[in-house]
Amino acid sequence: MDTQHKITLETPLQRGETTLMVIEVIKPNSGALRGASLRGLLNFQTDDIIAVLPRVTLPALTPAEAQRLDPVDLVAFGGEIAGFLLPKRILEQAEAELNSPTA
Repeated sequence: MDTQHKITLETPLQRGETTLMVIEVIKPNSGALRGASLRGLLNFQTDDIIAVLPRVTLPALTPAEAQRLDPVDLVAFGGEIAGFLLPKRILEQAEAELNSPTA
């Protein structure tokens, strides 16, 4: 299972003179999830995603940058984080269902 994924931002963030266009999301450990609700992360709760993003991104997003994310980008990050929290067998089953031909 991959332990990091790259997100290309729909709306890049400006950090000084640097434009952030691609951010890596790293699989969180338990410490990175402190203060966030696992249920909230799996349900794409904005506050929980924003709380975790500075701990699981490279370059590390600041809390202010996380709050300025385009909603499309926030959902993309939420999806990556939620994917890291699901058991491998659930992910494999979902992938198999998505790739199966429809009747």
